Amino acid sequence: MDPSVVAALAKWPDVPDVYGWLGLTVRGEWRLQGQPIGNAALREFIGRNYGSDARGRWYFQNGPQRVFVTLEAAPWVWQVAQNGGNPALQSHTGVGARQLRGAWLDESGRVFLMTELGFGLLDSRDTGRLLNALQPDGPGLKRREDRAAGLRDDGPTAVVHGAPLGLAGQAQLGRLRADQMQGRFGFSRSPRPD
Repeated sequence: MDPSVVAALAKWPDVPDVYGWLGLTVRGEWRLQGQPIGNAALREFIGRNYGSDARGRWYFQNGPQRVFVTLEAAPWVWQVAQNGGNPALQSHTGVGARQLRGAWLDESGRVFLMTELGFGLLDSRDTGRLLNALQPDGPGLKRREDRAAGLRDDGPTAVVHGAPLGLAGQAQLGRLRADQMQGRFGFSRSPRPD
């Protein structure tokens, strides 16, 4: 957290929490009452002060006030950036991930990854990179088109290799319905007061 946020918490410890104002889209965009936040400094401030409580509710600590975030999909949105010509997976807040710990495909074809930072959605604009990271779990299917079959419900099982995404490790690509993710990974998409 920013030092100014820590100081404000100490000075005003009992400011009421806010719900339903701030959202995180599947593209990793912050929205205030449904509208994109255009100010880059404000987006960066929110990202630096983003965290979760013991109940899996994600929030932005705005000085002494906790502003809970409505999540369209997951607490993190992963995007593949370039770092000196090499891929690097980073969160919507700009924090880089290093280790692939799990991978899942939901019923809509969206890909979710677990890293050392936590559970998040891979931005759909990076699906092409994911195809480069997929290897069939078994013989055959060497072409890119065949690897894409691993992203269909009726496709073969596949292993996601982290290197094309800028991560160490690999993970079996599992299948998981979107409505099961909150319970399995311990987060709340729509936080509510206690």
